[in-house]
Amino acid sequence: MKTLYVSDLDKTLLRSNQKTSEFTNSTINSLVEKGMLFSYATARSYVTAHKATQGLNAQIPLIVYNGTFVIDNATGEILISNYLNHADELLSDVIDSGIYPIVYSYINGSEKFSYYAPKCSSGTMQFIKSRKNDIRENCVNSEEELYKGDIFYMTCIGDECKLKALYEKYKEIYKCIYYKEPYSDEWWLEIMPKQSSKANAIKQLKEYLEFDKVVAFGDGENDIEMFETADECYAVENAVKSLKQIATGVIADNDSDAVAKWLLKNSGF
Repeated sequence: MKTLYVSDLDKTLLRSNQKTSEFTNSTINSLVEKGMLFSYATARSYVTAHKATQGLNAQIPLIVYNGTFVIDNATGEILISNYLNHADELLSDVIDSGIYPIVYSYINGSEKFSYYAPKCSSGTMQFIKSRKNDIRENCVNSEEELYKGDIFYMTCIGDECKLKALYEKYKEIYKCIYYKEPYSDEWWLEIMPKQSSKANAIKQLKEYLEFDKVVAFGDGENDIEMFETADECYAVENAVKSLKQIATGVIADNDSDAVAKWLLKNSGF
């Protein structure tokens, strides 16, 4: 029986310093070399996830952007993709509402986040400034350039009423997350493909790699759907109560390299 082991990243595979430890990296690298199938699933981009897991160089598939893509860790090649349907129409409607979003797309094979600075909200520009030295940054010279490439994600930061109206309009068509960002106090609306989820990406990966069983690891409420998809699921000690209640078992916390230690003891490699 072929088993895929999938771990959430932040507060599960990553320590509190938002990095994988040398022990976790060397353990997983070694087990994958011996034949273990492993992946991690995260809301992060490939770029930011890769930085956080520096040293984890095994050739494994990575589930990023909450399941929008599955990408080869070693080559950066997109293995499975989910793009926004009717992205141009959606973008036009968002702009017509008075919101100029950050548009994430693949342009000529490279991942970019594009924005039109003259029309962006102060909250949007503040967020962009926080992403300094990000190779994906693409400040465009006209709003027409926002439409370039294959669009897979939009981040809208701005007026509460405008964002709520867009959320109500599109929440059944796309996967929409509307919330007040706790650190900046700004209202956000994130729009991604309807099929984007860790659980759906795992199902797609299961078919792609032709394996039989899933063992998952996580810490948060956003891992519940992934746990429900898995055959076995383990919550780290620092996980929320609701996830622990549906877990097959509870392991040590993320700062104790709990996932890597479990894999070393139980994966059979």
